[in-house]
Amino acid sequence: GMYLAPALLAVSAMNGAIYDSTWNVFFKLRYAKTYQTMLSTRLGPLDVALGEIAMALLRGLIYAVGFLIVMTVAGLVTSWTALLMIPGALLVALGFASLGMAVTSWMKTFQHMDWIQIVLMPMFLFSATFFPLAVYPEPIQWVIRVFPLWHAVEMMRALAVGVLSWATAGHVLYFVVMAGVGVWLAARRLGALFLR
Repeated sequence: GMYLAPALLAVSAMNGAIYDSTWNVFFKLRYAKTYQTMLSTRLGPLDVALGEIAMALLRGLIYAVGFLIVMTVAGLVTSWTALLMIPGALLVALGFASLGMAVTSWMKTFQHMDWIQIVLMPMFLFSATFFPLAVYPEPIQWVIRVFPLWHAVEMMRALAVGVLSWATAGHVLYFVVMAGVGVWLAARRLGALFLR
């Protein structure tokens, strides 16, 4: 229970953010032409990107709070630091939402959206979500350590039990960088698509 619950909270933050920043953005970008309309006002590409990412963060927050409530009712919250999983989940959602929006800006058809699932499914299954990293061969462990979800899972587990270390700070930094790169790419791409 205590091993799986923080990992699944990280997964729920990822899923909430990815859904809003990929499918929702794709429809607005390619079919509803929402961004063209928004960018014809005083809004800039960064404003549009931050607005969409904020909506994805809201979904990630709702998922995380709901999951933490279930964890508490189930008796799986053993440390006050578990409350830090909420801002942690927001950071995870921010990283995935910003990068998800950036990647989606290159998608041209609904079939291209399947590529996102092709990346997410192995990440969900192999990011030490269900089994410890040690069960995998060492070369595979190094690949898993690159996955954003692995960093989210490790961060959530540390926050859940109150064992904070420099490794936890490294996981936080990973998502700060991921979010920064994602926001920059998303804003740049929207500008390139619509402000020629």
